Amino acid sequence: MDQHQKYIALVTGGTGGLGTAICKRLHNDGYRVISSFNNVVKAEQWKQQMKGEGYDFDMYQADVSDYASVEKMVAEVEKNIGPIDILVNNAGITRDGQFRKMSVENWDAVLKTNLYSVFNCARNVINQMCDRNYGRIINISSVNGQRGQFGQANYSAAKAGMHGFTKTLAMEVARKGITVNTISPGYIATDMVMAVPEEIRNKIVAEIPVGRLGGTEEIAHLVSFLASKDASFITGANYAINGGQHVY
Repeated sequence: MDQHQKYIALVTGGTGGLGTAICKRLHNDGYRVISSFNNVVKAEQWKQQMKGEGYDFDMYQADVSDYASVEKMVAEVEKNIGPIDILVNNAGITRDGQFRKMSVENWDAVLKTNLYSVFNCARNVINQMCDRNYGRIINISSVNGQRGQFGQANYSAAKAGMHGFTKTLAMEVARKGITVNTISPGYIATDMVMAVPEEIRNKIVAEIPVGRLGGTEEIAHLVSFLASKDASFITGANYAINGGQHVY
């Protein structure tokens, strides 16, 4: 679409299953898409795979849990490509375990990668967005940030924190033409979920009213909508997309 040609979208964790679908959808919408990465070998393999499918994404290395690393990446993107108009905070990890056995290291790793990264990335693009009176920030949270999940005190805390961040930042920049929203997916058919033993996966599906896992393309479609100009009156919202597994 021609109206998107000038817009630049940065997707953190773009080389993962969900990130790949988001990158493809935004590219198909006409945005210039940049994916951040941390693992050089995986990133190169992903870039070649994407080229084989007809997608040529820009890629920039950064540890999203580290502020200075993100600051350096954003500066390079702005210098080489241009200002970031769409930020999708998608990077995330899990380090599951019952809280009474959870190590400080596993708490820190998840909070820094899943929540600090949202601050690090948004903080480095927000002033430029304000200067241009336009921007879209989309934070990928989780159903488990809304309802909690056994063994995920760190993950649930980080994902819930994402939406608290969304609500406040949305208020602060609303008059600057910038929207800030959260998407909270349920169980999606990513490689990580499909690697779960079939009997466990079947139990998960049995708890989903629509009777199936979600598709990565379905999440990407929602990202596409929130990134569009047509969604300019939607800000501070949290979109549950979980097949009816958690309704409130």
